[in-house]
Amino acid sequence: MKQKKKEIETEDIILEEEKKPLDVSNASSDDELVLESDRPFLERLGRGFVNFWRNKSTIDTLKYIGKRLLLMVLTFGIVFILCFILVRLLPINEDTGMGDPEKFKLSMVAKGVYRRIDNGDGTYSYEMIPVFLQFINFFKNLFSGTDHPFGYSYKIEWLSSPADILGGRLAPTVLMNIYVMIVSVPVGLGLGTFMALRKNHWEDHVLSVLIMLVISVPSYVYAFVLQYLFGYVWQVLPPTAASSTVGYTSPTYFVSIILPVLSMCFGSIAGYARYTRAELTEVLTSDFMLLARTKGLTRGQATVRHAFRNSLVPIFPMILGEIIGVLSGSMIIESIFNVNGVGGLYLKSIETQDYDVFQFVSMFYIFIGLVGTLVVDVSYGIVDPRIRMGGGK
Repeated sequence: MKQKKKEIETEDIILEEEKKPLDVSNASSDDELVLESDRPFLERLGRGFVNFWRNKSTIDTLKYIGKRLLLMVLTFGIVFILCFILVRLLPINEDTGMGDPEKFKLSMVAKGVYRRIDNGDGTYSYEMIPVFLQFINFFKNLFSGTDHPFGYSYKIEWLSSPADILGGRLAPTVLMNIYVMIVSVPVGLGLGTFMALRKNHWEDHVLSVLIMLVISVPSYVYAFVLQYLFGYVWQVLPPTAASSTVGYTSPTYFVSIILPVLSMCFGSIAGYARYTRAELTEVLTSDFMLLARTKGLTRGQATVRHAFRNSLVPIFPMILGEIIGVLSGSMIIESIFNVNGVGGLYLKSIETQDYDVFQFVSMFYIFIGLVGTLVVDVSYGIVDPRIRMGGGK
C-alpha cells in the first residue's frame, strides 16, 4: 500500500511540473528558442536533408533498393550467359540473305567467334572456337572500345550494329505505346469508377461481362478484325502503318497507326477497369468513408477526396510499370500492321536467323523487364507510406 501511495504522489508531482510554464527569462542569447519557420532557408534545407538520411525508414528503403539492384544485376548476368551460350550453339546459315559470306567470316574472326586456318595452298578455312573462349573474347571487345562490341547484323542490315538498328526502331514503338497509355489509362479508370459506383446494377453487370470477354480474347484477334473491317471492307483507315519517310510525327503516320493502337488498347482498358472497380468497391465500404459522410461530405466529395485517392495505391504502380514498358513493343501487333518497331525487329531477327540482333534485342527486353519490376516494387512504398521497404515485422 505504501509503495502504491508513493507512486501516486510521484505521478502527481510530475503532472504539476509539466503544467508549469517554461521559464526562459534567464536564458542566454545562445539558448534562445528559435522557431523552425524563423530559421534561414538554407539552414532549414540542410536540417531537413540530415533528418531525411537519419530516418530509419529511409535507411531501410535504401538498403532494400541496394539489395534489389544487386539481385537485378545477378539475374541479368545469369540470363545473359544462358542466352549467349544458346545463341552461339545455333547453326549459322550462310547461304540465305547474306551479302558476302567471305566478309562475314572475316568479321567473325575479328569478333573472336571463328579461327582462320591457313591451308598452305593459298586458301583458308574457318572453324568455330569453343563457346567459353567466345565469351571471353566478347568481354574483351566490350571493354576494349571496338566499334561493334555486340556483333553485326548479317541478314537485316548488312554489317550494321544491333544497337544502331534497335535505336532506329524505337521511335514508332515508343510513339504507339504513348498513344495507348493516353487512351487506356483515363478510359480504364473512368470505367472502373463508374462500375464501382453502380455496383450490382445492370450497368455493372453488362460492363463486367464485356471486360471478361475482352480480357479472355488475345489482342491479335482484335487486330485482325479491325484490320479486316476498317482497312479492307469499309476502307476507313489504312490497313498498315505508313513508311517512316513521311515522319513519325506527321498526321499521315498518326492516322496509319490508329488501328494498331486500338488493338493494344482493349486489353489495357479492361485490365485498368477491372482493378479500379475491385479496389474502389473495397474502399467505398470502409469505415472512414462512413465517417466522411457523417461529417457532411456528399457522396461525390467523399469519393473524389478519399475513396478514389486511396484506391489508386495498388493501381499507380501498374501505370508506372506501363510507363517503363513504352520501350518494349508488341511483336504480333507490329507484324500484322507492318510497323517498323522493336517488336517487329525481334520477330524478324528470329525468322532470318540474325543471331547477334536477336541476342541484343532479347537482353534489351530482359533489362526493361527487370528495371520495370524494381521501379514498381519501390513505388509501392512511395505511394503508400504504411508499406515499409525492407523493414522487419
